[in-house]
Amino acid sequence: MNETPKPEPDGVPREFRLEQFDYELPDALIAQRPSERRDRSRLLVLTRDGPAEHAIFSDVGEHVRPGDLLVANDTRVLKARLFPKRRGGGAAQVLLLHPSGAPGAWEAMVRPGQRIRVGDRLSLGPDAGIEILDRNPLGTRLVRFYGIEADAAMARFGCVPLPPYIKGEPPQAQERYQTVYAAKNGSAAAPTAGLHFTSELIAALEARGIGWTTITLHVGAGTFQPVHASDIREHPMHAEFYEISEQAASAVRAARERGGRIVGVGTTTVRALEDAALNSTRGTVEAGTRWTRIFIYPPFEFRVVDALITNFHLPRSTLLMLVCAFAGTERVLDAYQDAVRLDYRFYSFGDAMFAFR
Repeated sequence: MNETPKPEPDGVPREFRLEQFDYELPDALIAQRPSERRDRSRLLVLTRDGPAEHAIFSDVGEHVRPGDLLVANDTRVLKARLFPKRRGGGAAQVLLLHPSGAPGAWEAMVRPGQRIRVGDRLSLGPDAGIEILDRNPLGTRLVRFYGIEADAAMARFGCVPLPPYIKGEPPQAQERYQTVYAAKNGSAAAPTAGLHFTSELIAALEARGIGWTTITLHVGAGTFQPVHASDIREHPMHAEFYEISEQAASAVRAARERGGRIVGVGTTTVRALEDAALNSTRGTVEAGTRWTRIFIYPPFEFRVVDALITNFHLPRSTLLMLVCAFAGTERVLDAYQDAVRLDYRFYSFGDAMFAFR
């Protein structure tokens, strides 16, 4: 006779508890530099049934078929990290997220957060800097440049913001932290699943009758902000902007009509496509622009994406939760254990996973 599961002491169901999305990762497996060639990283293939398969990313075409459509995120990472000085000479760091509704103002993350207050002016030079206008409810700041325009400030003083777990900038990092098809400026972080593709690989896939199209989601805090709530349903998502062209929407619909599968290149692509379908009266992907706060965690009904190419993500992150919703929490975490055992490389410059829904 089965016993009724005991309720959790704080009333949070087990499937929504933050610790359900945790795993142990040795520091040595956090990739500190990209692979020698983009498409020579390793690829763990999480099939619908049976054990995981292990391949090289250049073999990704063996797991898609003619008529399928790959959809990627063509955002370009801004030189969004700046290092101004506080009054008195103390160091500061500002990470621009996106322009805000106020003229000339940006939403940004700042450090040290406790020492930088509304009204402070952070200096980039004798007559240029960043003014802190306001503090937003989710902890970000509203900032505005003085003495210099934002684009000029990024070009002159900014750098591409590598994640904090990369200790020291490796050679070619500024170039390798962009996808080869990056086209539209606007992100504070790279859509890292796309870093494995080369122009030659994309052309080879298209030559085999596999479709390729791009949408745009500008990556911000909604993607990489840590989860602190013990009940993941209480995690507040930051808004991120996306755009789906008529060409991309038509390509998705055409693939569906011919029986092809939609392969999302990266979690940001998945979020944009699924948000578009949720907000369509027909439940399909339609052209348009939108700000989204979509948070995908188990259980979630996917309407668009059939397969997912993604990197290995941080424990307890919204990205890992999305992958678990897509391929099953137990299956994904078992695959992560296999990846650790087999010395896969993790996070932004690491290896990749191909998962089927």
